[in-house]
Amino acid sequence: MVSKWLEVGQFGQSVWYDNVARPAVETGLLARIIDQDGVTGGTSNPSIFAKNVEESGAYDEAIGSFPADATAAQIFEPLWIQDIQAACDVMRPVFDRTTGADGFISIEVEADLAFDTANTVKRAKELHVAVDRPNAMIKVPGTIPGIDSFRQLTAAGISINVTLLFSVERYTEIAQAYVTGMAERLAAGKPVTGIQSVASFFVSRIDSKIDDMLPEGSDLRGKAAVANAKIAYADVYQATFEAGAWEAIAAAGGARQRPLWASTSTKNPDYSPTLYVDELIGPDTVNTVPDATLEAYRTQGNPGSRITEDLAGARAVMQGIADAGIDFSAVTKQLEDEGVASFQHAYMGMLEAIQKRHDAVT
Repeated sequence: MVSKWLEVGQFGQSVWYDNVARPAVETGLLARIIDQDGVTGGTSNPSIFAKNVEESGAYDEAIGSFPADATAAQIFEPLWIQDIQAACDVMRPVFDRTTGADGFISIEVEADLAFDTANTVKRAKELHVAVDRPNAMIKVPGTIPGIDSFRQLTAAGISINVTLLFSVERYTEIAQAYVTGMAERLAAGKPVTGIQSVASFFVSRIDSKIDDMLPEGSDLRGKAAVANAKIAYADVYQATFEAGAWEAIAAAGGARQRPLWASTSTKNPDYSPTLYVDELIGPDTVNTVPDATLEAYRTQGNPGSRITEDLAGARAVMQGIADAGIDFSAVTKQLEDEGVASFQHAYMGMLEAIQKRHDAVT
């Protein structure tokens, strides 16, 4: 059966694989899903790395080659860089075929830099140089300090994936930072071509949080995440990149910052496993999916361009949530804080996983 993912691309959405690690490259999985599912990018993070270290055995030989007194952090960085480089190389034909518009692999700065503008910029530049691939995208958190980090890195000509976005308000600040960074390059006589960016807007976590705050049987359950994303697309993406200050940058060859729907696995078993794909397909978007969602959509997906459908209904959902006494801004702030803490916990867990394997194989 032909994968339903191939139809998604016809509506202008890219599909990125959210489990980039050594096994995906070495087993040929990444190459297969590029060919069979039309996957055009991928993301990695310490949690993904840790899971593969613990479960796959793919890293044992490399980990065992380090001296007995090597720290987990000293082991992690070169192995992760190698993973990203290898994945970028597998994805390079997509990058070339799309003339640099797609085919990216993301690698993220450490979570403990989430509130440190200067060191986020420094670390992102270091990773950019270390990976040394034109289709590498550096991931930075979209915290308040991260807004200016992103602007500076865009002005420096580095392709950035801004992650941990939950609110339309924060996404607005990120989109404006992209426009400002690109305008700074243009004003300095530097090229704006060759720079790509995505804004990773988290989805399912919003429903998980809001659903718990709504009464049993509420018809608003399972609606907030999609409504929030549709409003973000209309009020931020379209409003920012279809007029105004962006026009001069577009005329100079600048690429729009695409919304990327992250956290799209369905957490509630009562909801369709393809909910956060089907409802958010549309032009100039990306959906990054884990293995379970990738597998489910192949046969159960219902492709169609829906991101701009029923915007009035989306606004009604958000009004209904407000009328229910839920402070959505407070919820998204909590989700951001929890997201940063989760990233930090994942990094420490990844170091522990490496240390255990290193102790075992040496």
